[in-house]
Formats: sequence, structure tokens, C-alpha cells
Amino acid sequence: QAQLVESGGGSVQAGGSLRLSCTASGVTYRSDCMAWFRQAPGKERIGVAVIYTASGGTSYDDSVKGRFTISQDGAKNTMYLQMKSRKAEDTGIYYCATDNRSGVCRPYPDYFNDWGQGTQVTVSS
Repeated sequence: QAQLVESGGGSVQAGGSLRLSCTASGVTYRSDCMAWFRQAPGKERIGVAVIYTASGGTSYDDSVKGRFTISQDGAKNTMYLQMKSRKAEDTGIYYCATDNRSGVCRPYPDYFNDWGQGTQVTVSS
């Protein structure tokens, strides 16, 4: 059974940087893409960044374009989210997700089947 473990969350002041990691184990399939999602208190889970595992191509939510960078290290089975110029609205629980074998990599929860437990990120102004 696949297991995803996020790390790197914490508190940071607005304008600061943080890097999240997501390490996968027990994965027996090839996912077309992986993604980072954010869920703020009382709000829906939204996709902030997607990476296509074969090409390394990426896409971002407009709210994080130019500030966040998603990347992967296949040798380490790890995906990263580098976050710069943090804003208060970036606060939330960040989840990594995988197991998308549909070929359609849209940043919505229904397109992914395996999830990490989440890591809290808090940005203070």
C-alpha cells in the first residue's frame, strides 16, 4: 500500500520561504502526475501545484504562480514544494497527492487516490 509522508511545515513570517517535502513508499504503480493541495480552515481543498512525472512539466494555481515551485527527485521518491514570498493567505494544511492514472491531471482532489497526512503551514503578517 502506498504511503506518502509530508514534512517541512511550520510557521514563517510573511515574505519568508519554506520548502515542503513528500516522500513516497510502497508505490507499485506509475502515476501520471503528483500534486500539492492546500486546505485553509473552513475552506475546500484546492490544488496549488501539479507536476507531470514523465516530462517534469508543471502547472500552478494563479494564487501561487511566480512564488511556488514544485519539483521531484525520482531517485529519492520525493516531491518538493518551494514556497517563497509567503503571504498570510498561504496558511493551511498542505497535502501531497499521487495515484493519477487517468492521463488527466487536473488540480482537483477527485483526480488523485493516494494522499499524505498533511503538514501545517502558518504564515504570520
